[in-house]
Order: sequence, then C-alpha cells, then structure tokens
Amino acid sequence: MQADDNDSGHVLGWQRVMLAGNGLATLRAEQACTELGLAWRNAVDGEELVERALRLGCRAVHPGEEATEAQWHLARACRLAGLAFVGPRESLIAAMCDEAASRQLMREAGLPLGDSRYRAPCVHLPVLADTRGQALALIEHEVLDDTLAVAPSERLTPEQRAYLGQLAIQGARAVGLVGLATLSFTLVGNRLGFVAMRPGLTGFEGLAEVLTGLDLSIELMRLVAGERLKRPRVGPMGHGPGRPGQARWRRLVHGAGQLGGGPGVRLDRPVSAVATEARLLVWGRDVAEARRRERRALVEWGGELGTTANPGDPRE
Repeated sequence: MQADDNDSGHVLGWQRVMLAGNGLATLRAEQACTELGLAWRNAVDGEELVERALRLGCRAVHPGEEATEAQWHLARACRLAGLAFVGPRESLIAAMCDEAASRQLMREAGLPLGDSRYRAPCVHLPVLADTRGQALALIEHEVLDDTLAVAPSERLTPEQRAYLGQLAIQGARAVGLVGLATLSFTLVGNRLGFVAMRPGLTGFEGLAEVLTGLDLSIELMRLVAGERLKRPRVGPMGHGPGRPGQARWRRLVHGAGQLGGGPGVRLDRPVSAVATEARLLVWGRDVAEARRRERRALVEWGGELGTTANPGDPRE
C-alpha cells in the first residue's frame, strides 16, 4: 500500500506523509501520495498522530477528510512539531471554525453574506489557490440528501455560475488561501450569499474532478508544497457557456453485484475487505446521459435500484 522510499517521484520534498484516518476518508489522499511517489502511513482515531508521524520519519501530515475543528487542532500540532500540514494555514482554519470570524473575513473581502439561520438551499464551490495569489474556482455542487449530490447545481443560471466563481476567487484571494477549500453559498431567489468555508477534502471532490480533468487531491498537495496552480487541460464537458455536463455522486452500501464500469462511471472504494461504504460517480454530456449511466451502475451494483437509502433524485 505504501510507495517505496527510493521512488524518484519525491517532487514535494516530503518523502513520507502521515494520513489522519483510514478507509474511504483517506482513499483519495492515499492515491495522491502513491501517484506522487510519496510513502504514506495511516493513523486511526485515538492515536497520537503527530508523535507517530515523527517516530516514523514523516515530514508532513495530511488530514484526509477530517472536520474543520479537527484540522485546526492538527495544524497547530504540526506547527509545534515542525511538520508540514497539508492544508491551509492554521489561522485561516481557525477562522473557518468560527462562523462570525469567517463571515467577517468575507465581508471585508466584499462578498455578499447569506443568512445561515434559515434552511435556504446551498451550493458548494471548491477553489484551488497557490502561494502566488492565483486561484481557480472549479464547478459547484449541491448536496440533495445524505446519499446524493450533483454538479453543477441545476438551480444556477450560466450568469449566476460565472458570478459565483468570481465571488469564490475574490474571497479565496482576500484571505490568502493556499491549497484547497470549499466555499458554500445560499441561493435565495437570485441572490447568492456566503455562509461557510471548509478546508481541504470533503469527499465530494470527484464531482469537480470528472468534469474538469483535475485531480484535486494531487493539486492540494502540490499547492501546499509551494508549486504553481495548474489549469484544467480539458475544458468543462458539454457545449456552450455554462453547460459543463452533469456529474452525480452516490453514497453506496455494499451490494450483491459487481460494478461493470464503462464510460462515465467511477467507483471509489477502499481495498479493505471490511469497508462497508463506497462512492459512485457517474457523469455525462447532459443530465439525461448521466442519469442513464447512474441507473445502469446501480442495477449492476445491487441487482436493483434499491441499493441506496434513496435511489431516486428527489426532484425527478
């Protein structure tokens, strides 16, 4: 599972990376380390992660998909121990933990604010940024329930999507983001308003990855190590402005069948035999194509469409 220490791909200068957690929550981080030629180790909950990282000769700690507050504590421990933290700087993560502080930062950046007290629909937009102040907004997604998310949001017009990207880049640059963060906005009528920001990986990165061709897990590590921001080598799917195709994300439990793969289908699943969940990603040039591929994949996975808690799109 770990890359050899003499691998020539130590482009980041870390050689070994400690990952917080295991299973599905660290799968993409593990894959990114392997592709970059970095050896990696896991530390499960309850272990003295930073102390173990030092003992094993790790030079960096990756938080996986840890919650924001857990990342804040981990970033602080890394700073005190002299280890690199694969995420935004500690003070920015601390602000992300405090709703009032993050809202104040975005207010000072000139962003409109949403009201998080009401259950207005939210869209979530991942943003990559480097140490030179360059930032790139990817494609927004919307979480429809605890088993289904889609990208892009069908609620946005092309003009709103362009405006959302401008707001996210403006905010990321203003706070000095380096790495990856997801900015969340409410959408009430025609008005977008910032409500929250989360650092690093969230588990929904695949939606933007399959539509842009960028591996966000690898980009996060590159940017934190000081490398320049890359632009997608392929443009958004589909044709015309504001039409990037569609990607659909499903949280699955283990089914009785096997996924056959095919065009526009990806399954993120840990190698471990005890893993109980997986993430299905399907995408297509339009909504109809993405849904056809999703239905086929769900039948293959479980033998019927009832393999998730709610297999249908609640808006269909």
